[in-house]
Amino acid sequence: MRDRFRDLEEPATVRKKDVVLMATITSFEGMNHPSKSELRQFAELFTPVFQASSEEAKRQAVAALSQCPTVPQAVALFIGCQPIAIAAPFLTSSQAIDDDTLITIARTQGAAHARAIVRRPSLSPKVIDALVGLHQAEPDRGITTADSPAREATPKTDPLESERLSREEALRQQIKQAARHLARDDQDRLGLRSLSETQEALLVRFARERDALQFATTLADALSSSRWLTERIMIDTSGQQLAVTLVSLGMGLADAVYSLERFYPHLAERHGSVSRAWLVLDGIDTEESQARVDAWRRADSYTYLPQDNPAPRPAEPLFGAKSGTIRELRVVGRR
Repeated sequence: MRDRFRDLEEPATVRKKDVVLMATITSFEGMNHPSKSELRQFAELFTPVFQASSEEAKRQAVAALSQCPTVPQAVALFIGCQPIAIAAPFLTSSQAIDDDTLITIARTQGAAHARAIVRRPSLSPKVIDALVGLHQAEPDRGITTADSPAREATPKTDPLESERLSREEALRQQIKQAARHLARDDQDRLGLRSLSETQEALLVRFARERDALQFATTLADALSSSRWLTERIMIDTSGQQLAVTLVSLGMGLADAVYSLERFYPHLAERHGSVSRAWLVLDGIDTEESQARVDAWRRADSYTYLPQDNPAPRPAEPLFGAKSGTIRELRVVGRR
């Protein structure tokens, strides 16, 4: 009987805490210019009330705070570290989060939070650089740490047995390679250079803004090449070289078509139900594109200037205004 009354009391208790949370948010919204003391008091009160509230109340509170011009950074970090279903509106639209807090959230909370940050209306160069470099801290694709203890526990064998096992493994790999060649899956990119989710989101964002400089910088990071290579790729006004590069990196077809159409307007022309950009991408062989891009990267590694002694850059941005066309890049390429 006592448990039954407890079940009846809990919803009422949760509702009271929800009311307290929304009252706290409403009171904070009414402060036009909160003092440091008021911000500290709000930060101390917000966390325990928020944690005790229902999921719906949490979403409403986060949505309200995302419109506030001032939020304590401790609260901003706390909200940004919530599950993405709750934190997304705040990460996407709040102007009260400073750059350091955004970078901390992106580095500690994973790809979903990073993608939400990429969707913000504006990003500072500092945040963009951090987002671009995120994949360098991620473990290599296809490698798991669970295999390490198993390898360490493998008993030692005599040289003849080791040689026999090596030959069998080499033969097994040859058979697997032949099987993959006969039934190749273009979606299987294990061992290939691929875009991370954050990099792909950044490329689409910069294509939407026609920000060729940042697009080239992000593309260079994805290729582990110099920016000179990606600038030369983008100077090709036919769009063919950029198309080959995007295919080699495994970019989604819809995103690749969109990027090509934004930088090369002639590729947006329609041919039946599809654009010229789609036809260009459809005609590129995946393996051939990977071979071509690898050749470009090797040549680039022999010729690009070391990072510790860069050549002086022109005062004007290399690609001009964001709204400029790729035709302007050809002039830069001839200098």
